[in-house]
Amino acid sequence: MGMRTPLKNVRHLGSAKEGTIHWWHQKVTAVALIPLFIVAIAYAVSLVGADYERVRDVLSHPFATVVLLLLIGVTFYHFKIGMQVVIEDYIHTEITKMVLLLLNSFFCAVVGLAAALAVLKLAFGG
Repeated sequence: MGMRTPLKNVRHLGSAKEGTIHWWHQKVTAVALIPLFIVAIAYAVSLVGADYERVRDVLSHPFATVVLLLLIGVTFYHFKIGMQVVIEDYIHTEITKMVLLLLNSFFCAVVGLAAALAVLKLAFGG
């Protein structure tokens, strides 16, 4: 019989086999955000008081563009998986959980893509 509870045997529920990978993604993205935020804050501090043309000129360099795009991508992925854990742990109604997980995914995709579009527009002078 092993270590399974009778309820688990009846429901035939086993491990989702995603917990460790999910945990690692959360930790790796958290560590990746540290240098990305440091560079982004350095750019922001260096541009305090600068006019629009100077800001656009500095942020349109390839290094700045790549850093900002990575920051956006990693931030919204980190946010998505973090909120997914919160929703899965604290929402117990299945339909509500499903709706919130979908809204979480759509929100992260839409806002992340809008932010990336803004950076690309800066980078390519559109």
